[in-house]
Amino acid sequence: MKRTLNVFLIGWLFACACTYAAAETTITEWTVPWPETRPRDPAVAADGLVWFVGQRGDYVASLDPRDGEFRKLPLDPGTGPHNLIVSGSDTIWYAGNTAAHIGRMDAAAGAIEKIPMPDPKARDPHTLVFDASGDIWFTVQGGNFVGKLDVDSRAVRLIPVPTPNARPYGILPDPNGTIWVVEFGSFKLARIDPETFALTEIALPRDGARPRRLAITRDGSVWYADYAQGFLGRRAADGEFTEWAMPSGEGSRPYAMAVDAKDRLWVVETGADPNRLVGFDPATGRFFGEITIPSGGGTVRHMVYHAPTHSLWFGTDTNTLGRARLPD
Repeated sequence: MKRTLNVFLIGWLFACACTYAAAETTITEWTVPWPETRPRDPAVAADGLVWFVGQRGDYVASLDPRDGEFRKLPLDPGTGPHNLIVSGSDTIWYAGNTAAHIGRMDAAAGAIEKIPMPDPKARDPHTLVFDASGDIWFTVQGGNFVGKLDVDSRAVRLIPVPTPNARPYGILPDPNGTIWVVEFGSFKLARIDPETFALTEIALPRDGARPRRLAITRDGSVWYADYAQGFLGRRAADGEFTEWAMPSGEGSRPYAMAVDAKDRLWVVETGADPNRLVGFDPATGRFFGEITIPSGGGTVRHMVYHAPTHSLWFGTDTNTLGRARLPD
Protein backbone atom coordinates (compact mmCIF):
# COMPACT_ATOMS: atom_id res chain seq x y z
CA MET A 1 0.00 0.00 0.00
CA LYS A 2 1.35 3.40 -0.95
CA ARG A 3 1.45 6.05 1.75
CA THR A 4 2.63 8.90 -0.48
CA LEU A 5 0.97 12.20 0.39
CA ASN A 6 0.71 14.98 -2.15
CA VAL A 7 -0.70 18.25 -0.81
CA PHE A 8 -1.91 21.08 -3.04
CA LEU A 9 -2.66 24.58 -1.81
CA ILE A 10 -5.40 26.43 -3.64
CA GLY A 11 -5.01 30.13 -4.32
CA TRP A 12 -5.68 32.16 -7.38
CA LEU A 13 -6.82 29.17 -9.45
CA PHE A 14 -9.87 28.83 -7.23
CA ALA A 15 -10.56 32.56 -7.24
CA CYS A 16 -10.50 32.68 -11.03
CA ALA A 17 -12.97 29.84 -11.47
CA CYS A 18 -15.58 30.51 -8.81
CA THR A 19 -17.60 33.15 -10.68
CA TYR A 20 -18.46 30.76 -13.50
CA ALA A 21 -19.52 27.94 -11.20
CA ALA A 22 -21.55 30.22 -8.94
CA ALA A 23 -23.41 31.55 -11.99
CA GLU A 24 -24.22 28.02 -13.14
CA THR A 25 -25.21 26.48 -9.79
CA THR A 26 -28.59 27.45 -8.39
CA ILE A 27 -29.83 26.69 -4.88
CA THR A 28 -33.48 26.59 -3.87
CA GLU A 29 -34.52 26.16 -0.24
CA TRP A 30 -37.87 25.24 1.29
CA THR A 31 -38.58 26.23 4.90
CA VAL A 32 -39.67 23.18 6.88
CA PRO A 33 -42.95 24.02 8.68
CA TRP A 34 -41.89 22.50 12.01
CA PRO A 35 -39.47 24.98 13.59
CA GLU A 36 -36.12 24.07 15.12
CA THR A 37 -36.42 20.36 14.37
CA ARG A 38 -33.10 19.97 12.48
CA PRO A 39 -34.36 18.54 9.17
CA ARG A 40 -31.60 16.46 7.68
CA ASP A 41 -30.34 13.65 5.46
CA PRO A 42 -32.86 13.79 2.59
CA ALA A 43 -33.32 10.98 0.06
CA VAL A 44 -35.27 11.19 -3.19
CA ALA A 45 -37.83 8.43 -3.77
CA ALA A 46 -38.71 6.87 -7.11
CA ASP A 47 -41.81 9.08 -7.38
CA GLY A 48 -39.83 12.30 -6.86
CA LEU A 49 -40.84 12.93 -3.24
CA VAL A 50 -37.95 13.99 -1.01
CA TRP A 51 -37.95 12.20 2.34
CA PHE A 52 -36.05 13.44 5.40
CA VAL A 53 -35.94 13.14 9.18
CA GLY A 54 -36.45 15.73 11.90
CA GLN A 55 -33.68 14.81 14.33
CA ARG A 56 -34.96 17.12 17.06
CA GLY A 57 -38.62 16.67 16.17
CA ASP A 58 -38.94 12.86 16.12
CA TYR A 59 -40.48 12.58 12.69
CA VAL A 60 -40.08 11.31 9.15
CA ALA A 61 -41.42 13.71 6.53
CA SER A 62 -41.62 14.32 2.81
CA LEU A 63 -41.47 17.33 0.52
CA ASP A 64 -43.02 17.38 -2.92
CA PRO A 65 -40.74 19.86 -4.73
CA ARG A 66 -43.32 20.31 -7.48
CA ASP A 67 -45.79 22.12 -5.23
CA GLY A 68 -43.90 22.62 -1.96
CA GLU A 69 -46.26 20.39 0.03
CA PHE A 70 -44.90 18.80 3.20
CA ARG A 71 -46.21 15.67 4.93
CA LYS A 72 -45.18 14.63 8.44
CA LEU A 73 -45.21 11.11 9.91
CA PRO A 74 -44.51 11.11 13.67
CA LEU A 75 -42.10 8.77 15.42
CA ASP A 76 -42.12 7.87 19.09
CA PRO A 77 -40.79 10.61 21.38
CA GLY A 78 -37.08 10.11 21.99
CA THR A 79 -36.38 8.34 18.70
CA GLY A 80 -33.88 11.01 17.62
CA PRO A 81 -33.84 9.98 13.94
CA HIS A 82 -30.48 10.75 12.38
CA ASN A 83 -30.64 9.48 8.81
CA LEU A 84 -32.90 7.72 6.32
CA ILE A 85 -32.75 5.89 3.01
CA VAL A 86 -35.61 5.02 0.67
CA SER A 87 -36.49 1.86 -1.25
CA GLY A 88 -38.83 2.50 -4.17
CA SER A 89 -41.50 5.05 -3.29
CA ASP A 90 -43.03 3.62 -0.14
CA THR A 91 -40.41 2.02 2.10
CA ILE A 92 -38.41 4.27 4.41
CA TRP A 93 -35.57 2.99 6.58
CA TYR A 94 -34.39 5.34 9.33
CA ALA A 95 -31.72 5.31 12.03
CA GLY A 96 -33.23 5.64 15.52
CA ASN A 97 -30.12 7.32 16.86
CA THR A 98 -31.23 7.82 20.45
CA ALA A 99 -33.48 4.75 20.63
CA ALA A 100 -31.04 2.02 19.50
CA HIS A 101 -32.97 0.71 16.52
CA ILE A 102 -33.36 0.86 12.78
CA GLY A 103 -36.90 1.54 11.72
CA ARG A 104 -38.77 0.39 8.63
CA MET A 105 -41.71 2.61 7.75
CA ASP A 106 -44.46 1.92 5.26
CA ALA A 107 -44.89 5.45 3.96
CA ALA A 108 -48.37 4.81 2.57
CA ALA A 109 -49.78 3.47 5.83
CA GLY A 110 -47.40 5.06 8.32
CA ALA A 111 -46.81 1.66 9.94
CA ILE A 112 -43.42 1.21 11.63
CA GLU A 113 -41.36 -1.89 12.38
CA LYS A 114 -38.42 -1.46 14.75
CA ILE A 115 -35.32 -3.63 14.40
CA PRO A 116 -33.38 -3.43 17.69
CA MET A 117 -29.63 -3.57 17.97
CA PRO A 118 -28.44 -7.00 19.23
CA ASP A 119 -25.88 -5.47 21.61
CA PRO A 120 -26.79 -2.75 24.14
CA LYS A 121 -23.46 -1.05 23.44
CA ALA A 122 -24.71 -0.34 19.91
CA ARG A 123 -26.83 2.46 21.27
CA ASP A 124 -26.79 4.94 18.40
CA PRO A 125 -27.28 3.77 14.79
CA HIS A 126 -25.98 6.68 12.75
CA THR A 127 -25.79 6.55 8.93
CA LEU A 128 -27.43 3.94 6.66
CA VAL A 129 -26.57 2.93 3.10
CA PHE A 130 -27.82 0.23 0.74
CA ASP A 131 -25.44 -2.24 -0.86
CA ALA A 132 -25.93 -3.67 -4.36
CA SER A 133 -28.18 -6.47 -3.05
CA GLY A 134 -30.47 -4.07 -1.18
CA ASP A 135 -29.21 -4.91 2.30
CA ILE A 136 -28.25 -2.08 4.68
CA TRP A 137 -24.84 -1.26 6.11
CA PHE A 138 -24.63 1.32 8.86
CA THR A 139 -22.37 3.02 11.35
CA VAL A 140 -22.83 3.19 15.13
CA GLN A 141 -20.86 6.26 16.14
CA GLY A 142 -20.80 6.23 19.94
CA GLY A 143 -21.04 2.44 20.20
CA ASN A 144 -18.00 2.06 17.89
CA PHE A 145 -19.48 -0.49 15.48
CA VAL A 146 -20.16 -0.96 11.81
CA GLY A 147 -23.24 -3.09 11.14
CA LYS A 148 -25.16 -4.91 8.46
CA LEU A 149 -28.93 -5.44 8.39
CA ASP A 150 -30.30 -8.21 6.20
CA VAL A 151 -33.55 -6.65 5.02
CA ASP A 152 -35.27 -9.99 4.43
CA SER A 153 -34.44 -11.81 7.68
CA ARG A 154 -34.02 -8.62 9.75
CA ALA A 155 -30.81 -10.14 11.16
CA VAL A 156 -28.25 -7.58 12.35
CA ARG A 157 -24.53 -8.28 12.46
CA LEU A 158 -22.21 -5.88 14.29
CA ILE A 159 -18.48 -5.47 13.63
CA PRO A 160 -16.47 -3.77 16.41
CA VAL A 161 -14.02 -1.08 15.29
CA PRO A 162 -10.60 -1.84 16.82
CA THR A 163 -9.60 1.76 17.57
CA PRO A 164 -11.24 2.94 20.81
CA ASN A 165 -13.60 5.88 20.36
CA ALA A 166 -13.10 5.77 16.60
CA ARG A 167 -16.60 7.24 16.04
CA PRO A 168 -17.40 5.53 12.71
CA TYR A 169 -19.37 8.10 10.75
CA GLY A 170 -19.85 8.26 6.97
CA ILE A 171 -20.22 4.96 5.09
CA LEU A 172 -20.42 3.88 1.42
CA PRO A 173 -19.80 0.84 -0.78
CA ASP A 174 -17.25 1.11 -3.58
CA PRO A 175 -17.87 -0.18 -7.14
CA ASN A 176 -16.66 -3.65 -6.12
CA GLY A 177 -18.96 -3.85 -3.09
CA THR A 178 -16.29 -3.24 -0.47
CA ILE A 179 -17.65 -1.12 2.39
CA TRP A 180 -15.72 2.02 3.37
CA VAL A 181 -16.12 4.05 6.57
CA VAL A 182 -14.48 7.21 7.87
CA GLU A 183 -13.58 7.36 11.57
CA PHE A 184 -14.39 10.82 12.87
CA GLY A 185 -12.75 10.13 16.24
CA SER A 186 -9.45 9.08 14.68
CA PHE A 187 -7.36 9.68 11.56
CA LYS A 188 -8.34 6.45 9.83
CA LEU A 189 -10.47 4.86 7.16
CA ALA A 190 -12.01 1.45 7.70
CA ARG A 191 -12.40 -1.07 4.89
CA ILE A 192 -14.79 -4.03 5.31
CA ASP A 193 -14.93 -7.19 3.21
CA PRO A 194 -18.68 -7.77 2.73
CA GLU A 195 -18.24 -11.54 2.50
CA THR A 196 -15.95 -12.21 5.47
CA PHE A 197 -16.83 -9.08 7.53
CA ALA A 198 -13.09 -8.56 8.09
CA LEU A 199 -12.39 -4.92 8.98
CA THR A 200 -9.07 -3.27 8.12
CA GLU A 201 -8.12 0.18 9.35
CA ILE A 202 -6.01 2.44 7.12
CA ALA A 203 -4.23 5.43 8.63
CA LEU A 204 -4.44 8.77 6.86
CA PRO A 205 -1.15 10.62 6.35
CA ARG A 206 -1.84 13.21 9.07
CA ASP A 207 -2.70 12.14 12.59
CA GLY A 208 -4.51 15.44 13.12
CA ALA A 209 -7.07 14.62 10.43
CA ARG A 210 -10.66 13.94 11.45
CA PRO A 211 -12.61 12.66 8.42
CA ARG A 212 -16.36 13.05 8.73
CA ARG A 213 -17.98 12.19 5.40
CA LEU A 214 -16.81 10.39 2.28
CA ALA A 215 -17.56 9.93 -1.40
CA ILE A 216 -16.40 7.30 -3.89
CA THR A 217 -15.72 7.90 -7.57
CA ARG A 218 -16.07 5.34 -10.35
CA ASP A 219 -12.34 4.57 -10.38
CA GLY A 220 -12.62 3.27 -6.81
CA SER A 221 -10.96 6.28 -5.20
CA VAL A 222 -12.18 7.02 -1.69
CA TRP A 223 -12.57 10.74 -1.00
CA TYR A 224 -12.87 12.20 2.49
CA ALA A 225 -13.50 15.60 4.03
CA ASP A 226 -11.10 16.39 6.89
CA TYR A 227 -13.28 18.41 9.23
CA ALA A 228 -10.50 19.27 11.68
CA GLN A 229 -7.81 20.71 9.43
CA GLY A 230 -9.65 21.70 6.26
CA PHE A 231 -8.56 19.28 3.55
CA LEU A 232 -10.22 17.30 0.78
CA GLY A 233 -8.41 13.97 0.53
CA ARG A 234 -8.31 11.05 -1.85
CA ARG A 235 -7.11 7.51 -1.35
CA ALA A 236 -6.64 6.11 -4.84
CA ALA A 237 -7.32 2.45 -5.58
CA ASP A 238 -3.55 1.79 -5.47
CA GLY A 239 -3.36 3.17 -1.92
CA GLU A 240 -1.74 6.53 -2.73
CA PHE A 241 -3.01 9.54 -0.82
CA THR A 242 -3.39 13.06 -2.23
CA GLU A 243 -4.84 16.04 -0.38
CA TRP A 244 -5.96 19.51 -1.37
CA ALA A 245 -6.42 22.40 1.05
CA MET A 246 -10.00 23.63 1.04
CA PRO A 247 -10.49 27.17 -0.33
CA SER A 248 -11.36 28.57 3.13
CA GLY A 249 -8.36 26.90 4.72
CA GLU A 250 -7.98 25.28 8.10
CA GLY A 251 -11.19 26.77 9.49
CA SER A 252 -13.35 25.63 6.56
CA ARG A 253 -14.85 22.63 8.45
CA PRO A 254 -15.75 20.58 5.35
CA TYR A 255 -18.66 18.32 6.23
CA ALA A 256 -21.42 17.22 3.80
CA MET A 257 -20.07 15.85 0.54
CA ALA A 258 -21.23 14.00 -2.56
CA VAL A 259 -20.06 13.05 -6.05
CA ASP A 260 -22.05 13.78 -9.20
CA ALA A 261 -22.45 11.83 -12.46
CA LYS A 262 -19.33 13.49 -13.87
CA ASP A 263 -17.26 12.26 -10.90
CA ARG A 264 -16.90 15.80 -9.57
CA LEU A 265 -16.81 16.27 -5.81
CA TRP A 266 -19.10 18.68 -3.96
CA VAL A 267 -18.32 19.71 -0.39
CA VAL A 268 -19.96 22.13 2.03
CA GLU A 269 -17.63 24.35 4.06
CA THR A 270 -19.51 24.66 7.35
CA GLY A 271 -16.88 26.80 9.04
CA ALA A 272 -17.96 29.63 6.76
CA ASP A 273 -20.97 31.76 7.67
CA PRO A 274 -22.96 31.43 5.51
CA ASN A 275 -22.01 27.85 4.62
CA ARG A 276 -20.56 27.46 1.12
CA LEU A 277 -20.99 24.72 -1.46
CA VAL A 278 -17.70 24.12 -3.28
CA GLY A 279 -17.01 22.00 -6.36
CA PHE A 280 -13.82 20.09 -7.15
CA ASP A 281 -12.83 18.45 -10.43
CA PRO A 282 -10.47 15.46 -9.98
CA ALA A 283 -9.58 15.60 -13.68
CA THR A 284 -7.89 18.98 -13.24
CA GLY A 285 -7.14 18.86 -9.51
CA ARG A 286 -8.82 22.23 -9.07
CA PHE A 287 -11.66 23.69 -7.07
CA PHE A 288 -13.91 25.32 -9.61
CA GLY A 289 -16.46 27.33 -7.70
CA GLU A 290 -18.37 28.25 -4.62
CA ILE A 291 -21.89 29.36 -3.85
CA THR A 292 -23.32 30.38 -0.51
CA ILE A 293 -26.31 28.66 1.06
CA PRO A 294 -29.04 31.35 0.94
CA SER A 295 -30.40 30.65 4.44
CA GLY A 296 -26.87 30.52 5.84
CA GLY A 297 -27.16 26.81 6.43
CA GLY A 298 -26.01 26.85 10.04
CA THR A 299 -24.44 23.44 9.39
CA VAL A 300 -25.10 21.27 6.36
CA ARG A 301 -24.41 17.77 7.66
CA HIS A 302 -25.20 15.36 4.85
CA MET A 303 -25.89 15.59 1.14
CA VAL A 304 -27.05 13.25 -1.63
CA TYR A 305 -26.81 13.45 -5.40
CA HIS A 306 -29.95 12.83 -7.50
CA ALA A 307 -28.88 11.83 -11.00
CA PRO A 308 -32.22 12.27 -12.85
CA THR A 309 -32.28 15.98 -12.00
CA HIS A 310 -28.48 16.48 -11.72
CA SER A 311 -29.04 17.99 -8.29
CA LEU A 312 -27.81 17.80 -4.73
CA TRP A 313 -30.26 17.62 -1.82
CA PHE A 314 -29.41 18.58 1.76
CA GLY A 315 -30.94 19.69 5.06
CA THR A 316 -29.77 22.65 7.12
CA ASP A 317 -29.66 23.66 10.75
CA THR A 318 -31.53 26.80 9.66
CA ASN A 319 -34.60 24.54 9.24
CA THR A 320 -34.68 24.27 5.48
CA LEU A 321 -34.36 21.61 2.82
CA GLY A 322 -32.12 22.65 -0.05
CA ARG A 323 -31.67 21.65 -3.68
CA ALA A 324 -28.60 22.67 -5.67
CA ARG A 325 -28.97 22.28 -9.43
CA LEU A 326 -25.48 21.67 -10.73
CA PRO A 327 -23.68 22.97 -13.81
CA ASP A 328 -23.19 20.63 -16.77
